[in-house]
Amino acid sequence: MEDNKNLILDIKDLVIHYETDDGVVEAVNGIDIQLEHGKTLGLVGETGSGKTTTALSILRLVPDPPGVIKNGSILLDGKDILNMPQKELEAIRGNTVSMIFQDPMTSLNPLFKIGDQITEAILTHHKIKKEDAKKRALEMLKLVGIPSPEKRFHSYPHEFSGGMRQRAMIAMALSCEPELLIADEPTTALDVTIQAKILDEIKSIKKSQGLSVIFITHDLGVVANMADRICVMYAGKIVEVGTAEEIFYSPAHPYTWALLSSMPDLETKERLFSIPGTPPNMIFPPKGDAFAERNQYAMAVDYEEQPPFFKLSDTHYAATWLLHPNAPKVEMPETLKNRIARMKQKREEV
Repeated sequence: MEDNKNLILDIKDLVIHYETDDGVVEAVNGIDIQLEHGKTLGLVGETGSGKTTTALSILRLVPDPPGVIKNGSILLDGKDILNMPQKELEAIRGNTVSMIFQDPMTSLNPLFKIGDQITEAILTHHKIKKEDAKKRALEMLKLVGIPSPEKRFHSYPHEFSGGMRQRAMIAMALSCEPELLIADEPTTALDVTIQAKILDEIKSIKKSQGLSVIFITHDLGVVANMADRICVMYAGKIVEVGTAEEIFYSPAHPYTWALLSSMPDLETKERLFSIPGTPPNMIFPPKGDAFAERNQYAMAVDYEEQPPFFKLSDTHYAATWLLHPNAPKVEMPETLKNRIARMKQKREEV
């Protein structure tokens, strides 16, 4: 959508399928993503929308079989990841690009001490002495707020709490000073206090090291103060993209309206909104707009044709027939308008 030379990541027309015994799952369907150096992109959507598959493809970690990248290009600093030799790709993984996975307990090796795992990651990509690598590992544990890092260096993953394991994963991901950090649901299943601390740490490290970040979550509220731009995904497609301010204060797609409406609001006594229905089975993708069955504003055309992107500004696009010049005028729900007004007021007060 944009012609920008300051891109660290440029994904074009990416299509990924999972070829299973039950049929072909169309996990990602022709998405475009761009990320500038030093910026944070939020990738938001329900479970099964294609967020994690997209993230794994950047490191070419989509499990094959059953995953198959059918089409598209992924340019990292102008280099095509999908056609990169394996040796060069291995040099990038954990070094130029690092990833914080959803579940640190399954990502950390239970048989090795935390410090040894971080040290090994450093030694894999940097020709330095083991003593220097250990020193770097201790610095990273301290940076992410691990108490008594010298002692915890010798602990096993099962001796860490969930929050501390997540911090250890962040330390490992940042130990080789990557240019791009992919954070896949890094705060899922953590209590809100630990969640806030981890988000603050990622923001602080991003600022101090000039990181580019892709932050993946199902919760728009989490990326409110994290992302510069947000892509909203549904059923393997991006349905709306814009700056964080545009997505939060001027959302245009009914699915984005629904996500924003389902965020808890402690300032009102309104009943928590839930999106009706369930995401479609992508083995049998629906004709037309995949969100139509759950969309109270759906028109006849939504069941027949997929909507193209309609331009709202140079940075804001949404794929909904409601933006067609001949479509009936539909405004977002009044309750959401009031919520957005409160969010704006709160931001102005801060």
